[in-house]
Amino acid sequence: MQDRPLSLPLLMDGIEGRFSHKTVSTQHIGFHTTATYGEIGQRIRRLAGALDHLRIPHSARVGSFGWNSQRHLELYMAVPCTNRILHTINHRLFADDIAYIVNDAEDDVLFVDRSILDVVWPLIDRFDTVRHLIVMDDGPGPQIPNDPRVHDYEELIAAAQPVATFDLPDERTAAALCYTSGTTGRPKGVLYDHRSIVLHAMTLLMTDTFAISESDVVMPIVPMFHVNAWGLPYAAMMSGARLALPGRAMQPTQLAETIEAARVTFAAAVSTIWRGVLPHLQGRQLPTLRRLVSGGGPLPASLSRQYDEQVGVPLSSSWGMTETSPLVCSSRIPSDQPALDTTDRIDTLCLPGPPVPLTALRLQHEDGTLAPHDGVASGELQVAGPTIAGDYYGHTDGSTAFTDDGWLRTGDVATIDPRGFVRIVDRTKDLIKSGGEWISSVELENAIMTSPEISEAAVIGTPHDKWGERPLAYVVPVDGSKITPESIRTHLHGLIANWWIPDEILILDEIPKTPTGKISKLALRQHITEPAT
Repeated sequence: MQDRPLSLPLLMDGIEGRFSHKTVSTQHIGFHTTATYGEIGQRIRRLAGALDHLRIPHSARVGSFGWNSQRHLELYMAVPCTNRILHTINHRLFADDIAYIVNDAEDDVLFVDRSILDVVWPLIDRFDTVRHLIVMDDGPGPQIPNDPRVHDYEELIAAAQPVATFDLPDERTAAALCYTSGTTGRPKGVLYDHRSIVLHAMTLLMTDTFAISESDVVMPIVPMFHVNAWGLPYAAMMSGARLALPGRAMQPTQLAETIEAARVTFAAAVSTIWRGVLPHLQGRQLPTLRRLVSGGGPLPASLSRQYDEQVGVPLSSSWGMTETSPLVCSSRIPSDQPALDTTDRIDTLCLPGPPVPLTALRLQHEDGTLAPHDGVASGELQVAGPTIAGDYYGHTDGSTAFTDDGWLRTGDVATIDPRGFVRIVDRTKDLIKSGGEWISSVELENAIMTSPEISEAAVIGTPHDKWGERPLAYVVPVDGSKITPESIRTHLHGLIANWWIPDEILILDEIPKTPTGKISKLALRQHITEPAT
């Protein structure tokens, strides 16, 4: 067989050839821009020439602070195709974490959307290795600094000589770098090579995964700074699907307008985003919409059901981590159960689902023995495969996140049934041990969320002198609800064991979120200081 590397330059053939007429649109505040893949291919080659002009070394880290936009897409290709590493950075992190991440990665240059300059520029003197800052002008924003280190993106690529050939013989060359959210300790870098990105993109095209094809209009709402936007931009370019990128227009009403106007067929986001978008999708013309994917945390069945009833497309779940590229599981209805009633169908779609091709799963007990895949026995979910990290960036002495035989320890407690369908029971750190028995915070949250009067719920364990721990529930009611802690406890009777019902339930206007939109249990735990009695 021919020895051709599985690397991102392979995608250029489609971008510049058979898919050159397909389009990428970017929504800005008050307007949108559109370019063909063919035009973007030319800009990718010019951007590659600009990287050479700036004398950015091979294997150097190129940081990006950007929204989901055409320019960010150009960076997705030009940087790794020239044997450099694209380091996408979450601008919503705390300043100290941003400075730590840039310095730990030793970024040589930063590309920054103008609208994000006020986050990045005040930190410029804290970055030890950054030589250049390139501003991508995405509309009104902070004043662009008059500094010799600062360059204009469009001026750079207009003056650059396009690179004619991308020579990348080794598919194991590093291509992209993304840091974990750092919920415990400092963020850790995950380094993806060309082979893992290409293989991951291929799995997104498979029928039992996302079935992304040339006929699709893909809208990655999940940020491009977060795990390569779940690989969706690469899958779209590989298949020739059109891309509808939301840019800075991330308010729920703006997202709903883009889904309708761009005739989106496939979109993906975390559940908190989907909850906010739902009221703005009602009544819109969405004849092309075929699938909406939720990830980044448990998907409440109540929310998926609301989408099914009000939009005509249920939300379906997925599961993965920064360390897994990220997709590991994608929900679907088993072929031998096509006649499920609505409740069972929604409940099935809200499970993580079976593993995607090329990934292997196992369950391990605390004593090191493996649990059977019978849908009953639980253990820590561990993952292996060519799209799974083997260590963290910069670490050569191993990590407790990896087993001695090379499997990734996810920290999730799960069951797996004989057909491979995964059910996440809880995070190992989120299990609550009360009176010597375990309470699953995930199952308790799902039970609370079956109430139509509740918008969001989060459960943590709080110290208790008698029982060791007891569950504490934080609940956000839907607008206009008169729900009380007592009415919630009444609702839970018969749904869960009585001793699982929280003694304390706090009603909030909003539950704190992480910079990627997930519920932050770390922030909730920081409010717990003294044991209850």
